[in-house]
Amino acid sequence: MDAPGRRLALPAVSAVLAFAVCAPLLGRGFVLSYDMVFAPEQYFVPDAFGIGATLPRSVPADTVVALATTVLPGDVVQKIVLLLAIFFAAYGAGKLVPTEHTGTRLVAATAYAWTPYLAERLFIGHWPLLLTYASLPWIVAAGLAARAHEPKALLRLVLACAPAVLTPPGGVLAAAVAVVAAGSRRIPATLGISVLLNLPWLVPTFLNAGGTYSDPAGVAAFSARAESWGPALLSVLGLGGIWNAETVPGSRAMPLIPVLVLVTVAIALAGLKPLAARWGTPPVRALFLLGVAGVLLASLATLPFGETLLDVATRHLPGAGLLRDAQKWVAWWALPLAMGFALAIEAATAKLRTNQGRAGLVAAAALFPILTMPDLAWGGWGRLATAQYPDDWRAVSEVLGADDRPGDVLALPLSAFRGFAWNGDRTQLDPAPRALPKPVLTDDTLQVGTERIAGEDPRIGDVRAATSAQDLTGAGIGWILVERGTPGDVDPRLLSGATQVWSGEWLTLYRTPGEPEVKAVAWAPALAADSVVLTSLCVALLCRMLPMRTLGRGRIFPPRKKE
Repeated sequence: MDAPGRRLALPAVSAVLAFAVCAPLLGRGFVLSYDMVFAPEQYFVPDAFGIGATLPRSVPADTVVALATTVLPGDVVQKIVLLLAIFFAAYGAGKLVPTEHTGTRLVAATAYAWTPYLAERLFIGHWPLLLTYASLPWIVAAGLAARAHEPKALLRLVLACAPAVLTPPGGVLAAAVAVVAAGSRRIPATLGISVLLNLPWLVPTFLNAGGTYSDPAGVAAFSARAESWGPALLSVLGLGGIWNAETVPGSRAMPLIPVLVLVTVAIALAGLKPLAARWGTPPVRALFLLGVAGVLLASLATLPFGETLLDVATRHLPGAGLLRDAQKWVAWWALPLAMGFALAIEAATAKLRTNQGRAGLVAAAALFPILTMPDLAWGGWGRLATAQYPDDWRAVSEVLGADDRPGDVLALPLSAFRGFAWNGDRTQLDPAPRALPKPVLTDDTLQVGTERIAGEDPRIGDVRAATSAQDLTGAGIGWILVERGTPGDVDPRLLSGATQVWSGEWLTLYRTPGEPEVKAVAWAPALAADSVVLTSLCVALLCRMLPMRTLGRGRIFPPRKKE
């Protein structure tokens, strides 16, 4: 392969991987699956800034999407996000691996991008975590540059972390990777950057600390699970083990998978030695130990005393509920696994005598993740598909947007999830909080198997105790939205006294009687935090683009020895 061909191979393969997964999703329409809910236009409501009544789980992701949908339709924004997440995961891993061999880069790209972690998070709809996962190789590259005191390395680190910090778990994942990649001498700078970029959710979390406790029952319900005959720990080692069995690729249940996981891990461990020889021992050791910590944290609820420890944390530590669904922390293990696997294959090919043998081994290693989990392709073999919102949603949005009456919208039936016929009866999060221009109250109680996990919005207790629409008015509800064509019943007493203002095939909107008592929203802290982060990113981008001479003479940091 000539030099231009070698340069294009990695981006081309990365693009092929992205399109192999997303091709059936690229027509107009929305992919609505579990937690992945985009709307034609999202709005700047209090919950988008984390200043509602619940934990800021999707902050600042909802703010960013609301901003993006002022420019592009929501379904276009969604397709761009999904394509870029997979592309940059593969491309970043391929660029990160320290090698001159294109084949090794391709092995690293598929080993990192075609994983159970990416598949399961895609199927459950955690698109911000997909962006975080895609950012980790770039964060490591910037962190290693900062460790070596390269010019503008910290600016690179700020920009690399930006896509990762759209949710609290993403911010924590990125912060830990940045710290270990940059090294101990850079801890003040990397921690400062991490705290700064996570202000949009840190500020509302601490301001609302009294209302950020979670149901301890979620510890067991959201713990990692075994996907085949091996224990949950083995599934986690293979970057799988998500709590929701319905989002697991069917191929993960094959009896051979636990054996292949052990083989893959053994090969990757062998490749850490050449990785340490090229990067240096300290960063490789730090990344490896972080990966091990991720595996242990992801498996903690399945280990002795782990469930008890997490139970205590959720009862007594504000915001500890953000740690539930702990399998997400295994993302830290993905990079050491992919880098080690790729370099171990490179070392094995060097021992082969023929070019055909080397090419065959590299091709087999690059295809290995795809062949062992083919059901990630084509939207999970049809698991994901697009749907169009009925016109009812636009009409209700226009009615609410034209009326300045205060009060939140109560979505009925009382359930956080829906199964609309117009979306193929797929399980999806209620779109109302993102599709309507007013704050929407949904019942965030979760049903996980036979376990009911209490929600985090204290207002839902008032709704359950209400016996009329007048009672809802007293609880700050100004509107009632009844969604039809989805499982669940509506208590007719809640509509008693309410006035119907719009009705269609799928939605009916009611107005509650009287004037709702609405609690004032403290916008200033959240807006200040968002402004600080946005200004910091703009400054970092500008400084990154400017030539060095405009920032001062010589290097930003004096040259030092590598740690």
